[in-house]
Amino acid sequence: MSRHVAIVTDSTAYLPPRTMERHGITAVPLTVVLGDQALEEGTEISTRSLAQALQKRRPVTTSRPSPELFAATYRRIAESGASGIVSLHLSAELSGTYDAAVLAAREAPVPVQVVDTRMIAMALGFCALAAAEAAEAGGTLDETVAAAEKRAAGTSAFFYVDTLDYLRRGGRIGAAQALFGSALAVKPLLQLQDGRIEPLEKVRTASKAIARLEEIVAERAGGAEVDIAVHHLAAPERASALADRLRARVPNLADLHVSEVGAVIGAHTGPGLLGVVVSLK
Repeated sequence: MSRHVAIVTDSTAYLPPRTMERHGITAVPLTVVLGDQALEEGTEISTRSLAQALQKRRPVTTSRPSPELFAATYRRIAESGASGIVSLHLSAELSGTYDAAVLAAREAPVPVQVVDTRMIAMALGFCALAAAEAAEAGGTLDETVAAAEKRAAGTSAFFYVDTLDYLRRGGRIGAAQALFGSALAVKPLLQLQDGRIEPLEKVRTASKAIARLEEIVAERAGGAEVDIAVHHLAAPERASALADRLRARVPNLADLHVSEVGAVIGAHTGPGLLGVVVSLK
């Protein structure tokens, strides 16, 4: 068995399955609670089912993976020959996933470094990819963590949502901030800042908000080489059109991913979400 640094993340990274398989990245699933059913993200609940439940105003909540699930994952990876593990997770400001991983890491049979990336979605995914590439190049635990943290420092995430109501109901944005989007029926743009979802700008209409989102991403990219991910929930045409415009507008675009978010993030944003992650190479 080869000795190497293995990479673990969680299901909110929304990395393409082929990419995870190619780099040997393991994702630990979060749970979506739909009514009285607890369902694993990525395998037991589809985004279509989630969107339908939200539109019908059925109760939807989410929960972190258990420390026991992380512990079993770390043991399995150690048994496969890993000499150490870097475990990268969504912002601890938004979920208890990081805390569960820290608890499990204390009992792991190999060294585990758990990292609060302060990111979500492909902002987290790009960090996991950077860590995997560092590990593949023979990096130590510390070098692999440093690669992920460097990528995180150069990554930004911006979001358009049709309403802040889902974020307010899930406790991911405060009632006062929710008023930001309800006053005068403006359309809110949000950003990920210091691991939290914060208001960015108020725009009058959906079309103007999406155009402004495009401008913000182009400004953030500047002339640097970047990777971009466009996320959506139940808005594929809107996401595809934005991706096409960004391809034409960002001169040094390396990779561009377009994907629907999973059920965990979708539960807190609602249908109509359009998000863009821009990450410096």
